[in-house]
Formats: sequence, structure tokens, C-alpha cells
Amino acid sequence: MSKASTVSIEDKEYQRRIRAWTMYDWANSAFATTILAAVLPVYYSQVAGATLPSASVATAYWSTGLSISLFIIAIISPILGTISDIRRNKKPFLSFFLTMGVVATGLMVLVDTGDWLLASVLFVFGRFGFTGANVFYDALLPHVARPEDQDRVSTRGYAMGYLGGGLLLAVNVAMIQFLPGTWGPRISFLSVAIWWAVFSIPLLRRVPEPPTATAVLKAGENLLSASFVRIRETLRDIQQYRELFKLLLAFLIYNDGIGTIIGVAAIYGAELGFGSTELILALLLVQFVGIPYSLIFGRLPSKNERRRNLYLAFIILNLIALPLGGIIGMRVLPADAIGAPPEPFVDSDGAVGQGLYPASSSAIVYDGDWQETVVAGDLLGTDEDATHQSTDAEGASLSFAFNGNQVNLTYSTGPSFGAWEVQLDGEAYLDEETETPVLIDGYSSINRYGLEQTITAGEPGRHVLTLTAVASPQTESSGMTVVVESLEVIPPAPESNLLLILGALIGLEVVLLLLAFLIKPLFNKAADGMNTKRSVLLALAVYAVISVWGFIIQSVIEFWFLAWMVAVVQGGSQALSRSLYASMSPASKSGEFFGLFGIMEKFSAIVGPLIFAFAVATFGSSRPAVLSIIAFFIIGGFLLSRVDVDEGRRIAQEEDAQLLAAE
Repeated sequence: MSKASTVSIEDKEYQRRIRAWTMYDWANSAFATTILAAVLPVYYSQVAGATLPSASVATAYWSTGLSISLFIIAIISPILGTISDIRRNKKPFLSFFLTMGVVATGLMVLVDTGDWLLASVLFVFGRFGFTGANVFYDALLPHVARPEDQDRVSTRGYAMGYLGGGLLLAVNVAMIQFLPGTWGPRISFLSVAIWWAVFSIPLLRRVPEPPTATAVLKAGENLLSASFVRIRETLRDIQQYRELFKLLLAFLIYNDGIGTIIGVAAIYGAELGFGSTELILALLLVQFVGIPYSLIFGRLPSKNERRRNLYLAFIILNLIALPLGGIIGMRVLPADAIGAPPEPFVDSDGAVGQGLYPASSSAIVYDGDWQETVVAGDLLGTDEDATHQSTDAEGASLSFAFNGNQVNLTYSTGPSFGAWEVQLDGEAYLDEETETPVLIDGYSSINRYGLEQTITAGEPGRHVLTLTAVASPQTESSGMTVVVESLEVIPPAPESNLLLILGALIGLEVVLLLLAFLIKPLFNKAADGMNTKRSVLLALAVYAVISVWGFIIQSVIEFWFLAWMVAVVQGGSQALSRSLYASMSPASKSGEFFGLFGIMEKFSAIVGPLIFAFAVATFGSSRPAVLSIIAFFIIGGFLLSRVDVDEGRRIAQEEDAQLLAAE
């Protein structure tokens, strides 16, 4: 929509349209948090993929479905976007993909144990609908918001998404905890579909179909061929859109770094030894803390914002104080409160220390009579006192002496597999919730491997884990095999007080805000020079610090301070990138150009994880891999600094004027 036609809208109606547009971020972010990030990946691996050979196979199938959906939408999004420009039907396309995503997500309530194929199909359609609808949702931005409001509106959308997605995720986590069986996750999937559909209604009702330049179809030409012609003409005239494509290239690179940090954060935290509680709460922290910071970044480029100097001072202070606060806190606060890494468990008193002990031939075989127990020497360790084997008539057993407080048992199951009774230090090992003896059931209708069971002792020290084979009803007459793949003594978990850490974070933020009030006059000149591009560059500078800090991080308190730092820039960097791109794209071709933008978003999720994986394989640790991500921010930031935004906007405005005049 042109500036003149936008100004003619009554201000109240204009605000209603903005609220309706941002509400869609609130609606679809439920899919991003519950389906993509937190619940469905785990449910797919543990429940839907329970009949697959292993968790790694389930992960491979999940990744395949994700890749298929992303590849398809990356290919067709510019074509569909161009057709929507020609036919002036962005909202019908958005409604089509929205409906596809909502229906597929709602049907996930049917997915139960072993339904991996159904889950895969529904996930592909759900992701396809989610991503396809986003192309047309983003394309509405230059038609909904005035040019001077696009930064603020885009970041408000991200803030709404953080709030909506975080609230429903919190509700879904509670349902998973309290509803029996698989009903918690399944009802969560249904809640996402309902949430997504209901809160999309304001967008569909309030935001009108935007006007675009009419393209006259030539004789014998259809919409599909016309869209290909238009895309070809755009690519042929790439010199005309040189600044826009430079922005796209920069976005492809630095967004790859952002996406990699988002994607590997939980895995990296787990590798550092942080528990699932810390990781889940850190995810929720980023969701909710990202809300105010997204709004702050949206106001940085605004010439009409009187508090720009305050906001800029506050962000700069966070850039300096969060790393210092985390590092100082690790050194001055009690070790049992900030999650400092404990001393490793070592070999002592006839017990092996922490580490992985593979068992390449650790099978206990039952074939009518107990024959023998075969255990690999590397599983037993070098100290004979560390293990014990028994082949008496009452059942074969394996004993494993270790120094620590947790052992992760990896085992296999199959049609002829039996069960193991578990004892710890000579007593039956009890389930924490039911207080009944733990029985590891190895029976499965198909062969599976890579299954895990964690055995936890009360206090660190020397313990003996004993596994005694018993014949299950399914295997009494056909013979039985029980196989241990490996035993791993897990490193000691860091102890932390999350309330103390969160209190320290909030206290630091209050101090920084007060300090920002005092020193804000020092930032008057810098704030006056802030625009959208410089705001994104500031966010990339923060991300560069995050990469370096992530390389040396040691404690839980640092991880939480780092998560807060990610929340400072995550929403603002992506929202301002969207609004900057919108301002440099012809509004009459918003569908086509946001289709290209969508391609860059999808393919930016490929290179970063590959480089991260290569660095992990090369160095044997994720620390150098985290540090390597800084290259994306340096290169992407440099390319962004070379973009002439004013020239790009001038070209877009001229083309809009020419196309609208031709009508």
C-alpha cells in the first residue's frame, strides 16, 4: 500500500490492523515452540518412533521430514508469492497454508506408540503449512504498516510471538506432567491447532487484501508461466535490485549463525552437563525475556522515539555487564549455588571412574538352561574387583562397580529378549515415582538398539550395580537373550540455585537500567545516528560476543546469563531484518520478494549446522564449534555494512510508483 493510501485510513482502524497482524505471530508461534522445538521432537523419538530400530533412526526420520518440508517450500514459495502478486490473493494463499498447518497439527492427537509414519506425514504437512503461511504473512507487512512504523510493528510481532508461544508451551509442559500416559503430549498438539486457528481470526477479518500492480496475461499464458516469467525478469534485472540482493546475501550468512545458536543451544548445554530442568527453564527465559528487548530494538531506529538514547545505553551496558556478571558471579558466589563444574569421578577403591565403557560382546544368553555370561573386557575395566559374574541356576548376573552416582545403561531389545532385575549396592533399585523395583524389559516385537536407562545412587561414592536376568513370559519357551551395549559413568552434575541466579540477573538488570538513566546523555549522538541497519549490526556484535563467551563458559550461572544475552538480541535482529527487507522491496511485488526472503531463511538453516558438526568432529568438542559461529556474524555484518539502504528504498519506491501509475 502506498504512503498516501495508508495515511487515509482512520487511525483507529490502522491500529486495529496492526494489532490483528501482530496477533498472528502470537498464534503461529505456538507451533514453533511446542511442535518444532520442545515437545514433538522428543515425543517422536520416544513414543511415535518406539517401534523403530533405535532413537538415532527416529532422529534421522525426523530430520528427513524436516528437510523435505523445508526444501519444498523453499522451491515453491517465490512462485506462489509471484502468483499472489498477480492475482492479488495473498490472504487466500495464507488461509490455505494456515488451514493445512492447523488440520495437520490437530490430527497429531491421533499419534500414539509406533505411529512414526503418521507423525512424519502430519509433521511434513504441518511444517509446510506453517512456513508457507509465513511467506504471505510477512508479505503483508509493507501493506499493513506505514514505512516509518515497519520496524516497530515487525518487532511487536516478534514480541507477541514470544509471549504467545511461551504461554502455551508452559501450559503444555504442565499438561505433560499431570496427564496420564501419552495424553499430555497429544492434547498439547491439539491445543496448538486450536490456539493457532482461533488467534488467526483477527488477521483474516481485519487486514484487507493489499492492492498490487495488475499484470496482464498474454495470449496463451497462464498464471504459472507468468510467474516464472516475472521471476526470471527479476533475476535478469538483478543489477536494478543490487542493494536488495546484497541484503539478502548478508541475511543468508548472519541468519545462519543465529539459527545455529538457536538449534544447538540445548545440545550444547547438555554436553556441558546441565540438567534438563536448567535447559527447559532457559528456553522459557529466552521466550519471555525476549519480549521487552524485541520492543526496545524496534524503537531504536525510530526518529520519533525520545528515549532512544536510554534504550541504546541499556543495550550497550548489557553487552558489557552480562558476560562480566556471569564470570564474576561464577568466582564469588558459592560453588553449590552457581553450578560450577565439580571435580570428575576417578578410578578408586576397585571401581571405575567416569567414562564410557563399551561392551562389544556383553550378551547374557538363556537357551533353556543358563549357559554362560560373556562380558567384554573393556566393560569390566582392568581391576578385577570392579566386576563380578555369576552363572548359578537362579539366573545369570552382571555386576559393575563404579565411582560416582549415576550410570547410563545402553541396551538392546528384541522378540527373544528377556528382562533384568536391577540392584544397587545389594538392594532392589526402586522407581522414584512408584517406589516399586525397576525391571528392565528387553522384550520388543522388533529388534531395537540404543535404548537407555539411567541408574541413580543417592550420594556420589563407590557403588555396585547388579543386573540379574529373568525369563519373561514371552521368552520362557523360545530362549532369551539380554544384551548390554555399554555402561557410562556420568560426570557429576553441577549444583545450582536457579532462584539465586535469576535474582542476580534481575538485580543486575535493575542496576543497568538505573545506570542507563544516568549516562543516557552520553549516547545522544550515537542514538541520533541509529537506523535499522545499524541496529541489526549492533545485534550482530552482541551475537559475536555470545560466540566467544560460549567458547569459555563453565557454569550454570554463565549459561543463564548467556541465555539472557541471547534474549536481548534474538527477536530484535530477526524482526528488524524483516522490516529492513520490506522497506527495500517493491510493495507491489511483496509476495515475490518475500518468497525469495523465505528461500534465504530456509537455506540459512543448512550451512551453519554443517560447519558446527564438522568442527565438533574435528576437535572432538562443541566448544570450538561454538566459537566458529562468530565467522557468520563477522562476514554477514561486513556485507550488511556495504548495503546502501537509501538507494534500495529509492528503487523500490520508484518501481511502486511506476507500476501503480500504469494501472
